[in-house]
Amino acid sequence: MDALLVSYGVEWLNLLVRWLHLITGIAWIGASFYFVWLDNSIRPPKPGSDLANKGVSGELWAVHGGGFYNPQKYLVAPAELPADLHWFKWEAYATWLSGFAMLFIVYYFNASAMMINKDVADLNTWQAIGVGLGTLVIGWTVYDLLCRSPLGKREGLLGIVMYLFIVAAAYVLTHLLSGRAAYIHVGAMIGTMMVGNVLMVIIPGQRKLVEAMRVGKSPDPIYGKKAKQRSVHNNYFTLPVLFIMISNHYGMTYSHPYNWLILAAIIAAGALIRHFFNLRHAGRVSLGYPIAGVALLLIVAIAIAPKPIQPVAPLAPVAAAGAPATVGATVAATSAAPVADMAHIQEIIGQRCATCHSAQPTQPGFATAPAGVMLQTPDLIRQHADKIYQQAVQLKAMPLANMTHITDEERALIGAWYAAGAK
Repeated sequence: MDALLVSYGVEWLNLLVRWLHLITGIAWIGASFYFVWLDNSIRPPKPGSDLANKGVSGELWAVHGGGFYNPQKYLVAPAELPADLHWFKWEAYATWLSGFAMLFIVYYFNASAMMINKDVADLNTWQAIGVGLGTLVIGWTVYDLLCRSPLGKREGLLGIVMYLFIVAAAYVLTHLLSGRAAYIHVGAMIGTMMVGNVLMVIIPGQRKLVEAMRVGKSPDPIYGKKAKQRSVHNNYFTLPVLFIMISNHYGMTYSHPYNWLILAAIIAAGALIRHFFNLRHAGRVSLGYPIAGVALLLIVAIAIAPKPIQPVAPLAPVAAAGAPATVGATVAATSAAPVADMAHIQEIIGQRCATCHSAQPTQPGFATAPAGVMLQTPDLIRQHADKIYQQAVQLKAMPLANMTHITDEERALIGAWYAAGAK
């Protein structure tokens, strides 16, 4: 089959699975937010009332979409099991399965480009994939063991230990994989913890409650308590995971030398902001949490802000080993300190960037230009000068995993051209 058609088919598969992942993720996170809000918002019935006598521990009145709702939560379980009982689980399963499929489609299918950065670690394809898959298994195992240990009874300390574990994972992954792949695998690890909570703890516990009622036994409340703990954990995981889902659009985070520390700060900010809303739903307003979260984000934004352009005449580029020597030879032939004109820039962009960013990409795995950015003409290069400078010079995020072997001298030449006005 034609390689272009294969790449085109993979792009469609990527689009459809990504869409599914987004839809199911919204359903799962929406349910998580709703039930944690509901738990924090219900109020106990009056002592001696019919609701209290039925074992209801809390209720809430709400109006939405033109109708009135009165959800009630039982302390353990109702006296009789209802015939129609809804289970919230497929949202979680479908989200994880579609996310795992995306790991294969986007990262594992093209691991040499998407996961490996030789400047970070000299891994081969299978080693990189092994690191990714191992992260999911180790992450869930460590988290589950911590929750089942005596530490699981001390929520505050457990939260701190889990945060430090996630930060440690981010540090290790950013020193083994490309920054983009490292971020997404931290997110996949957290997502695996979340779905593991549903599959291995919450749903089995609920099954035992239901089974006890079916045989006429009194349900053990411990299963409900364990399920509630894991459900709350999932609630705090959501904002960090949502950030990681969109992080691949923001190279300023994952391409930074301290990318792991940036991720650690953003995860902490997300958890602090989520904690504020959880407390607020319970009737407590503690503004210190969102203020601290926003302050962390501001500190990160200021710390990684681009430095003012310092125009310096670059050295003559030398073609990288294994790459065509056209650009290096052309630039070197002009002078020891070449002029940053469009002719030189177009040659560099043509060899190093336009293999993907063109109307008809020649780079395997790309059927269309990423993000619709095409750079095959001088006008298009000038149009995207800001992005080229940011991605290729400041962040060094492009070319992706430096597949086309752009040199530091060529990056410097692009920087000098941009500083001179990108003419």
